[in-house]
Amino acid sequence: MVKFSIEQLRLIMDKKHNIRNMCVIAHVDHGKSTLTDSLVAAAGIIAVENAGDARLTDTRQDEQDRCITIKSTGISLYYDMTEEALANFKKERDGNEYLINLIDSPGHVDFSSEVTAALRITDGALVVVDCVEGVCVQTETVLRQALAERIKPVLTVNKMDRCFLELMLDGEEAFQNFSRVIENANVIMATYADELMGDVQVYPEKGTVSFSAGLHNWAFTLTVFSNMYASKFGVDPSKMMEKLWGENFFDPTTKKWTKKSTGAKTCKRGFVQFCYEPIRMVIDCAMSGNNEKLFAMCDKLKITLKKEDKDLVGKPLMKRVMQTWLPADVALLEMIIYHLPSPATAQRYRVENLYEGPLDDPYAEAIRQCDPNGPLMLYVSKMIPAQDKGRFYAFGRVFAGKVCTGMKVRIMGPNYIPGQKKDLYIKNVQRTVLCMGRRQDAVEDVPCGNTVAMVGLDTFIQKNATLTNEKNDDAHPIKAMKFSVSPVVRVAVEPKHASDLPKLVEGLKRLSKSDPMVLCSIEETGEHIIAGAGELHLEICLKDLKDDFMGGAEIRVSEPVVSFRETIYDTSERIVMSKSPNKHNRLYLQAVPMEEGLAEAIDEGTVGPRDDPKVRGRLLAEKFEWDKDLSRKIWCFGPETTGPNMLIDMCKGVQYLNEIKDSCVAAFQWASKEGP
Repeated sequence: MVKFSIEQLRLIMDKKHNIRNMCVIAHVDHGKSTLTDSLVAAAGIIAVENAGDARLTDTRQDEQDRCITIKSTGISLYYDMTEEALANFKKERDGNEYLINLIDSPGHVDFSSEVTAALRITDGALVVVDCVEGVCVQTETVLRQALAERIKPVLTVNKMDRCFLELMLDGEEAFQNFSRVIENANVIMATYADELMGDVQVYPEKGTVSFSAGLHNWAFTLTVFSNMYASKFGVDPSKMMEKLWGENFFDPTTKKWTKKSTGAKTCKRGFVQFCYEPIRMVIDCAMSGNNEKLFAMCDKLKITLKKEDKDLVGKPLMKRVMQTWLPADVALLEMIIYHLPSPATAQRYRVENLYEGPLDDPYAEAIRQCDPNGPLMLYVSKMIPAQDKGRFYAFGRVFAGKVCTGMKVRIMGPNYIPGQKKDLYIKNVQRTVLCMGRRQDAVEDVPCGNTVAMVGLDTFIQKNATLTNEKNDDAHPIKAMKFSVSPVVRVAVEPKHASDLPKLVEGLKRLSKSDPMVLCSIEETGEHIIAGAGELHLEICLKDLKDDFMGGAEIRVSEPVVSFRETIYDTSERIVMSKSPNKHNRLYLQAVPMEEGLAEAIDEGTVGPRDDPKVRGRLLAEKFEWDKDLSRKIWCFGPETTGPNMLIDMCKGVQYLNEIKDSCVAAFQWASKEGP
């Protein structure tokens, strides 16, 4: 039974302090979609019994079949919190109702572009780590991406049930295991953190770490247990929380807390004694069928079970007892609401990373204040295929102003340069809708701080774009996203029957829209090339192309080829010469490696072709010890006019040089793109 209506959602959208935009990120198979289910179930969209198995955010059939997430999926959830749950909440809020725009993202490295697209439009991240496998490669990649976008993380140590049922760990081993996982995550967070965000590390005693079992739908933070024991010990819950983690030991015989273990058998660590052991006892009783003891414990813990629940045995009984005692949504919501920022807070420190123009103009100011009455600033981070084949929803986030059904917007594509007409369109938004997992619900308008999907813009937006009001011709676009992988695995495709060629061309256009990372191009030989981030990514793209975008027409696919890149370590030994076809011009070229850090600076956008030449010259002179005159003679950057290679004119006193500049620039772009 869904616990909210679209009208209720729309009302909270105006309360910017009561919104949380968050993304669930983790390594492959650490339990993101399963854990998301418990939040979805708490909002009443699916039954609690099905949470963990339904994986509502895996909307595609192949996601369900393969048990992996391929596309990031958004869902808006409404929660009416109790006064009791918000008793210690000190930040600004407007009533007890909260809106959480949640995006579930994939874990495979092949789909990390989906993660980047999801992170751009959220402010906080729930990082899921498997308590047995610990912090893995992809955990580090997604965390690095999150912190680069200035996204605040909170951590959940997932698959707790494996500690009890598979590994049979005793309390002390489990504690050491968890603290190692948390420490590893904190090392990564400290490495990539941004000073403006303050301390982003996570600590169980501060409530920024939860322990969960997504499949069985239970979880806890130390707050849950500290509230339980605070009255028993007669201390403040915040003091109790500190005792429940770290080097704090309690001996029930002497009733004393110590910083070191006294060596007595009864002296145990706070976390082990008060959190781990009680859960272990409940699980052991349920699994061994000792129901008398179990129901006696349930009465003590004030767990009320229904009559039919008491007839269950083994795992189903354990699952029901645990999710009644420690419901996952309570722990996760407490973490999300207390420790993740609202758009009003996050956009203050994110504006520098987002806006390309001057940070004191009205658009930057509107983003900083998250002002619903300011000019519209909306970033479309990805295109979502709609039910009717061939159409797409433009999915993004409103950073300032308000987007309404039927309003005229100015669409600035990734190649738009302020003051020019290139990659610029003015069009109407036909409908604004909210993403609700597998379906979309129409709303009249969406104010800033929320995610939104729009209908009717898919013919003008290729992959991503910035939207603003029709008349705002001085607005700069929002910065393009930086992907952590690039499309390097390429295959050539052709239709089996020549008559299907128009279908293939149209299908490739749609495929290119549907995925933030895939590149579709036509070689000089006339071959159609699809480039993806890896074999799995290509496999999924080819399946989509064939089944969804070409209506099942058959295609032939070549063997995959990986693009290579090479570079230089030292200045080339000789200057090479080339003659133009008419033999009247001689070009001399020499390759010189860049100064350390310059290539990274170009990649990050600190140095680029759009900079003011004087500012760029000063930066290159101060940071990289360039000659000031030399920096004015940069002809171009390559490949794609923005890459980390430069063509520099070193000629002195040559007439009519500018006549061949365009040809040289075009040749340089081509040579730097093709590689060896």
